[in-house]
Amino acid sequence: MACKKLGSKADAFQRQGQAWFCTTGLPSDIIVEVSEMSFHLHKFPLLSKSALLEKLIEESSDEEDGCVVKLCDMPGGDKAFELVAKFCYGVKFELTASNVVFLRCAAEYLQMTEEIAEGNLIAQTEIFLSQIVLRGWKDSIKVLQTCDNLLPHAENLQIIKRCIDSLAVKACTDPNLFGWPMMEHGAMQSPGGSVLWNGISTGARPRNCSSDWWYEEASSLSLPLYKRLISVMESRGIRQEVVAGSVTSYAKKYLPGISRRHSLAPVALTAAPSEEEQRRLLEEIVGLLPLQKGVTSTKILFGLLRTGMILRANPTCISNLEKRIGLQLDQANLEDLLLPNFSYSMETLYNIDCVQRILEHFLAMDQAADGASPNLVDDEQLIGSPSLAPITTVAKLIDGYLAEVAPDINLKLPKFQNLAGAVPDYARPLDDGLYRAIDIYLKAHPWLNEAEREQLCRLMDCQKLSLEACTHAAQNERLPLRVVVQVLFFEQLQLRTSIAGCLLVSDNLDVSRPLRSGLVGSGDGGGWASAVRENQVLKEGMDSMRMRVYELEKECTSMRQEIEKLGRGKSKWSSVSKKFGFKLKSQMCSAQEESVSDHQQTGSSTIEKLPAKLTKHKQQLSTDA
Repeated sequence: MACKKLGSKADAFQRQGQAWFCTTGLPSDIIVEVSEMSFHLHKFPLLSKSALLEKLIEESSDEEDGCVVKLCDMPGGDKAFELVAKFCYGVKFELTASNVVFLRCAAEYLQMTEEIAEGNLIAQTEIFLSQIVLRGWKDSIKVLQTCDNLLPHAENLQIIKRCIDSLAVKACTDPNLFGWPMMEHGAMQSPGGSVLWNGISTGARPRNCSSDWWYEEASSLSLPLYKRLISVMESRGIRQEVVAGSVTSYAKKYLPGISRRHSLAPVALTAAPSEEEQRRLLEEIVGLLPLQKGVTSTKILFGLLRTGMILRANPTCISNLEKRIGLQLDQANLEDLLLPNFSYSMETLYNIDCVQRILEHFLAMDQAADGASPNLVDDEQLIGSPSLAPITTVAKLIDGYLAEVAPDINLKLPKFQNLAGAVPDYARPLDDGLYRAIDIYLKAHPWLNEAEREQLCRLMDCQKLSLEACTHAAQNERLPLRVVVQVLFFEQLQLRTSIAGCLLVSDNLDVSRPLRSGLVGSGDGGGWASAVRENQVLKEGMDSMRMRVYELEKECTSMRQEIEKLGRGKSKWSSVSKKFGFKLKSQMCSAQEESVSDHQQTGSSTIEKLPAKLTKHKQQLSTDA
């Protein structure tokens, strides 16, 4: 810390209880009372430096009980006047960043101007402030910290403004250009390791400094001064990312519950701010955060939102945070979304309504940013288009969140449906995640009737289930019968498409065989053998899929026979098939069998043995499931 020595005489002051005495050998002829302290001094050294004391001494000279001067409004109190008295007597003391504000305000109050004496205290403190303190970052911070107790006087003397302007200039300037704050920390070193005392470069290279070098020290300021500092920095064009980083650092220091990691940290020995103080601090910090999307970490925003819910922040603050999070929801993870429900009703374990509002903000932003109609976007464009990647990420995130909250028995069906249905259909290339969440919800809510189960299952599209999900759904007893039949139907379509593709690949390999045999010499036998192996693998996969199709067709026929046995007759069966949403005629299964039979005649001889291996295949299917 920078300092300046004033005075040359030895210390001649001695304290006895609540009184200070000057031990110069002369009896005191004036008593100055400041706060609860009394100073027994001499008139001449005081009136020769202070116009105010000269006036007060003249007014109290006629009193019979001696000259007593009371300074009730003395800035800095008795500690400041002690240093003023030493200055008047010429006693040695140090002028530092910790006491210069007290002395500057006290000198102004006591009218210690150059008209009274040359080199008076006002001039000395002003020189120290402008030429030493304001040139250094740490000293300027220290001066601002001492201004909290002297805000009216320090504000009138422009001390706060000058310090904040100085700090803002340093923070907005590239530190690698001028050397601060490295020169204050002694980071300018020569190749030999000795510190350069004058800053002149002799081959030394200053260490690179990142833009966050001032965060920690700036966070030591009180909130009003910190807000003024950030405001001046923004007016000077500082980058929004830097402002967001500084505000985040400030929030982490004074709001320990902003993140789960910090909440587990040991509690400091200092007195924690009250709940009301933390609430006001949170609301002020949210107002300081830049509005630009992406400059503030999503995890920090969720931490502020969680803390705001705990502290019962005002609805405007909560809504502001929800909107900020919604604009960058694609950057969140599942842990961030798991916001506990702090309401007194405790309907659900997690605050699902808050997540619903956040999702709505994201969808509103996404629709405003994308002018194209989402209904015209197919799955291939969805996967390959970078502009649609955020909505796909959010859909996957919401599906994971639904699976996480689904086991809550207090979660009502309409609330689950509203959140799941809020995600557009085009945002989900596959509905596997949604199916998983629905299955978990059905398992945790076994009391749902058939109508409610069907209503819930309408959220997913059976055509967008993967083959693995279809296999699981076909054997899922919790799903309604209508959904199971739809899954079986679309699974057969997927398998037929896959088989057709494999047959096409197989035919292409068979056609290319004579060409390869005519073009490839004897030295390429290894490559031909590899192609033969690949062909064999494809045929085996094709055989496996054919067996699966055959098995599904058998299951379909068996289900039809079981339904007919219930006495509904052929007319009942047609009504059931209409309820399923597609025409499930008896000719479909037989036609599929004939189609498979046609493929079997052109395939390998292993297909002819399918009836004999059907039992074994069922066991394998149950094991795989």
